Amino acid sequence: MIRALVDDLLLFLLPFALFGGYLVLRRRNPLLWTHWSDNGLRLAIAGAVLIIASLVDAGFRAERHRDGFVPTHIENGRVVPGQFR
Repeated sequence: MIRALVDDLLLFLLPFALFGGYLVLRRRNPLLWTHWSDNGLRLAIAGAVLIIASLVDAGFRAERHRDGFVPTHIENGRVVPGQFR
């Protein structure tokens, strides 16, 4: 679960990092608030769009099980764990 949160956090912060790199290439100080104040909302929206796109992509690529789930049961005195078939 922590990995999923970290992945989403990194995707959200990616536009901010790219914009910081752009400021450095333009020889502007990326630590000044004046450079970030006008673009903060756009960068946050871009990060949210990246997260949503990754979730949609994961939904389309998820493995589909056609036969369903067989719950845990006992066969010949042994416990057989639940599984997808």
